[in-house]
Amino acid sequence: MSAPITPITAPVLADPISVTQTTSGGAGAFQDALASAIQTVESSSQEASASVERFLSGQGEELHTAILATERASLTFDLFLQARNKVVSAYQEIMRMQM
Repeated sequence: MSAPITPITAPVLADPISVTQTTSGGAGAFQDALASAIQTVESSSQEASASVERFLSGQGEELHTAILATERASLTFDLFLQARNKVVSAYQEIMRMQM
């Protein structure tokens, strides 16, 4: 009794982190963009955890799908971390400027 072989399907691409521009003063634009990026990273991580959990419990999740979801979450986190590092570096450079 062997299980039927299912074809490999194309992975679903992650939603890109988008920055929306506001026409109001723009005071909360950075905060909104940061909150959106954090939410994207969190949802990607939760999706990967759920995919691995479905695979381990035998609910029909394919191994490659679980691996792709995990890698997508890892890459999303790495991208967010690099963006954070650039923002912190820019802030530190501005604070070192003499007036």
